[in-house]
Amino acid sequence: MSEAGLVPVGRVGRPHGVDGSFFVEEPSEVEGRFARGARVWIDGVEAEIVVSKRGSGGRPVLKLDRAAARGATLSIPREELPEPDEDAYYVFQLVGLTVVEEAGRVLGTVVDVHNGPANDSLELDSGLLLPLVGACVIDVDLEARRVVIARGFADDE
Repeated sequence: MSEAGLVPVGRVGRPHGVDGSFFVEEPSEVEGRFARGARVWIDGVEAEIVVSKRGSGGRPVLKLDRAAARGATLSIPREELPEPDEDAYYVFQLVGLTVVEEAGRVLGTVVDVHNGPANDSLELDSGLLLPLVGACVIDVDLEARRVVIARGFADDE
């Protein structure tokens, strides 16, 4: 499967024991995502989860049917993702969208989404960080590939 059709759900972290098990870093929170028998892709190559348990802090600990290098990306096909709730989006859906103010001024392109303690934020290629809150984000139009934000969240030119 091509990397373009895959969505990251975690990364291979530090080892857990000596049998090839490892902690999952930045794990997906979807229930059952890392269940025994589930399939994931490691840097684009399919693997099966043969052991799944919880380690310290409740973090997932996995063992796969093949070796996995530390830092390797764990992914699943996009079509396996559940539909997000209304007004909720996956990061991959937002990255690359053009961000404009409601008056039409282009502010940049989304390069990342940061998970903050109070709210998530959009990072733009211009370096601007915008809070993902209703007061800021007026509309997300995936078909038009743009995000419209309210005035006052970016410096005036």
